[in-house]
Amino acid sequence: MAEDNSRFECRLARCDAELTAAQRLRYRVFVKELGGDGTLVDHEQGLERDRFDPYFDHLLLLDHDRDAHPDGPVVGVYRLMQEQGAVSAGSFYSEDEYDLTTLRNSGRKLLELGRSCLHEDYRGGMAMYYLWNGLADYVRSNEIEVLFGVASFHGTEIDPLKNALSLLHHNHLAPEDLRVCAQPDAFQSMNLKAKDAIDRKAAMLAIPALIKAYLRLGGFVGEGAFVDHAFNTTDVCLLMDTKRMNERKTGLYDRKSA
Repeated sequence: MAEDNSRFECRLARCDAELTAAQRLRYRVFVKELGGDGTLVDHEQGLERDRFDPYFDHLLLLDHDRDAHPDGPVVGVYRLMQEQGAVSAGSFYSEDEYDLTTLRNSGRKLLELGRSCLHEDYRGGMAMYYLWNGLADYVRSNEIEVLFGVASFHGTEIDPLKNALSLLHHNHLAPEDLRVCAQPDAFQSMNLKAKDAIDRKAAMLAIPALIKAYLRLGGFVGEGAFVDHAFNTTDVCLLMDTKRMNERKTGLYDRKSA
């Protein structure tokens, strides 16, 4: 079914009620669907939240055909935090998992991405495209130079992920000036198979669509993975350098919907 562009709006959350709507969608995806949890998750109210939420901008995708729906119009979410937010929060969210010293010392303007999700009824269509258009506007208006954030494989068993993690390590490892590293007390090597021993088809099937999308846009991964048992995921750190993206990739990322 064709989607009507006029019904969609992508913008930052403007009030507590819209943040609550974002947390409700996150609960639906990350807790009910994927089995995640956390110390501040509110199971009674159905809200996925954490201590970092007050320091992020929350980019929302709204479908105004759902304005009268009990769950409201929010069908997509992205969390965005600049360095001043990290200063206020005490750290970036992903610093529990990755040593970000390389980025912190780069002198470049950083943006941490996280909690990206879509309502299940909106996957496979244009919804992610609209959400990324909103992200592109935010990046331009704030003159962001490097985007980064953790992205997840579902589950914490490493053996089924050996092909995928090894492919990321051998083919998409970040250059040294961007190469963050998983924290040493939780470092999981991604160099699990020799490059010529990787089953590429199995690897590509195992890599989540969002990670593949970042890679197509010229993204990289940091060194090592982080196994997050509380959230039931295996995480990698994705990075994108706007200066390194060639014209074709920038066009994919930055094009505007017709």
